[in-house]
Amino acid sequence: MRTSQLLLTTTRETSSEAQVISHQLMLRAGLIRQLASGIYTWLPLGLRVLHKVCDIIRQEMDHIGAQELLMPMVQPGELWQASNRWDRYGDQLLKFKDRRKHDFCLGPTHEEVITDLARNELRSYRQLPQVYYQIQTKFRDELRPRFGVMRGREFLMKDAYSFHLTQDSLDATYQAMFGAYERIFTRLGLTFRAVEADSGAIGGSHSHEFQVLADSGEDQIMYSDTGSYAANVETATASATFTNDDQHGTVQEVATPEVQSVLEVATHLKLSLHQIVKTLIVKGVKPNTWVAIVLRGDHELNEIKLQKLNLTADPLQLAPLELLPQLIGCHAGSIGPIGLDLPLIIDLEAAKMTNFVCGANKDGFHLRHVSWPKELLNQASVVDIRNVKEGDQAPDGGTIKMARGIEVGHIFKLGTKYSKALNAVVTDPSGRAQELIMGCYGIGVSRTVAAAIEQHHDERGIVWPLAMAPYQVVLIPMHLAKSNRVRELAEQLYSDLVQHGVEVLFEDRDERAGVLFADADLWGIPYRIVIAESKIDQNVVELKERGSSAEAALIPINEITNFIVAKVRQTNQN
Repeated sequence: MRTSQLLLTTTRETSSEAQVISHQLMLRAGLIRQLASGIYTWLPLGLRVLHKVCDIIRQEMDHIGAQELLMPMVQPGELWQASNRWDRYGDQLLKFKDRRKHDFCLGPTHEEVITDLARNELRSYRQLPQVYYQIQTKFRDELRPRFGVMRGREFLMKDAYSFHLTQDSLDATYQAMFGAYERIFTRLGLTFRAVEADSGAIGGSHSHEFQVLADSGEDQIMYSDTGSYAANVETATASATFTNDDQHGTVQEVATPEVQSVLEVATHLKLSLHQIVKTLIVKGVKPNTWVAIVLRGDHELNEIKLQKLNLTADPLQLAPLELLPQLIGCHAGSIGPIGLDLPLIIDLEAAKMTNFVCGANKDGFHLRHVSWPKELLNQASVVDIRNVKEGDQAPDGGTIKMARGIEVGHIFKLGTKYSKALNAVVTDPSGRAQELIMGCYGIGVSRTVAAAIEQHHDERGIVWPLAMAPYQVVLIPMHLAKSNRVRELAEQLYSDLVQHGVEVLFEDRDERAGVLFADADLWGIPYRIVIAESKIDQNVVELKERGSSAEAALIPINEITNFIVAKVRQTNQN
């Protein structure tokens, strides 16, 4: 492709609305343009990158035997009503009525549609397992679309679904999909981690996220520094290694006037936060009921873990401050678990504590030298409800470290959640009807493009991995209009590279060298070949690898094609 024929809309200005580097660079490089809030047009350069990602995904999906299909973006409301997600999914589900007043929605995901297909097409266990996938536009009506295509309302997604008779069959496909995802993101040239994760609104019993590591990532990833353990902060666990203070004493009530927070208590009593227990009062599942949540003073509540217990209201609701004196007999800063006439949910680590400090349920007072009465622990729910933090011991024996990541893929073991709701059954070997066991596997295609930029960029622009780059080489002839030798060599080299399957952007615009180099860096094209009169005299061209700190190399003219072809083939083979 010649730049004079390409829709190029590079800008030097950074939009004030673009908060993250991927959004800024995608706008500046002319990859996307905003049509409406959270909705973007993909321009030619950006679309080429999107297609590169799709091609690799298709290859790996086909490799494990998945079959591609395409489902409608517009979905009947009755399917969502049957799965009980019509109301539960929330305001992100964009609903509308057709001229016959029938309910429809724009699909944010396709579990209902694929399950409807399966219940109509799959009859016998002999047809199983089946794995289907599509690359399709989704729409989620985000309240605050932000970060460009990273969290837009309309986005491109690969979603796959599997159907099984047995759990063992699901497990095998889950592992095959896990391996396919690892190959996809490796081939795309991304640094990533697969982490244990919460299934969220999709549901299911087990899931993994694939996180591209980037300092700008919204997600916190907790991982072991010595082993393979890794999990999203929402589900991460740590080994309980708390050691107690050996100095025990009689329970003592101490004055803590005008002290509210755990930190203020620790400062007042000259203690560390891990020597204190804090107690939160939250709404229970049933109306007008309340539950006490107990944590170590230096730990934070993990709402995802708590809500999975189904013992508290969803979403979590703290007791109103004005209600506490009536409910407990004191204000928030003095609440403690001892003698509290409420159901208790105690974090595992807090339950191991002895000789601790807690509120006395009396304004302005706390208790010292407290240990848990055995009968109280027996009556309480003692479970893991805290956020893991750096420095904790990982389940595999290593030390927990934290990184930031951008979720680009998520795989789930759905079980029978949707097949049961939509009555998707097959006959088993004994002739009885059995609900299909399902898996679900997604990749955010447009999000992956943005995540790659967040991970691969510098002060001059994007630094694409070769497998994702819109073009693999940018060819820049200097003074093209003035030098016949430069023009002839450029045309010959362009032709040779294209014939060998290399994707080349021929820079034939009449612009200053500085502009041409700046645009090439902004676009992030991996290899830049510069042809100049002075270098032709030396029988060489100048080759610069994008993102490399090394000086440009001088490559003999008769070797440059083979050099570039070898680089491209190496990437394709990986």
